[in-house]
Amino acid sequence: MGRILLSLPPRIKVLEALGCVADRRINFLKENYAKVVSSLGDRVYDVYVDVNRGVAYSSDNGTTYRNYIGYPIISFLMMKGLLPFNGKIAEALKGIPWKSLNERYRKYALVEREIFMMLKERGISRREVLAFVKIVMEKLKAIKLFKLESLPLEVY
Repeated sequence: MGRILLSLPPRIKVLEALGCVADRRINFLKENYAKVVSSLGDRVYDVYVDVNRGVAYSSDNGTTYRNYIGYPIISFLMMKGLLPFNGKIAEALKGIPWKSLNERYRKYALVEREIFMMLKERGISRREVLAFVKIVMEKLKAIKLFKLESLPLEVY
């Protein structure tokens, strides 16, 4: 079976990652390994990233089932300084129940619209957010990560 190159995520995942970092839901256990708690606290994702080897694993649905770089990996890369981070936007994204929004609206475009309305109320412009997301997506494009089917033994 061929190796799967993880694709770029929906852009809303960059915002979800910022919220994750702001909420302090990422816990590094080793250099390349962390556990990420979901927005509702009901799930914990294993995340492993080795940029030098070009491999990643995350047990979130986007990475596991849709083969894109999920928000736990993006959060990991932001915390490691490998992707840009914007504290102002992150602070405004604190405490957002992403899973509830995704289940309620069932379409990322509708969730994104809701998030932009919340951000506007918190003094963050759509233009500022989109400019930041664009920068992150460009940087993500340059990071090639092949999907690991399971956590590497070195984690255990």
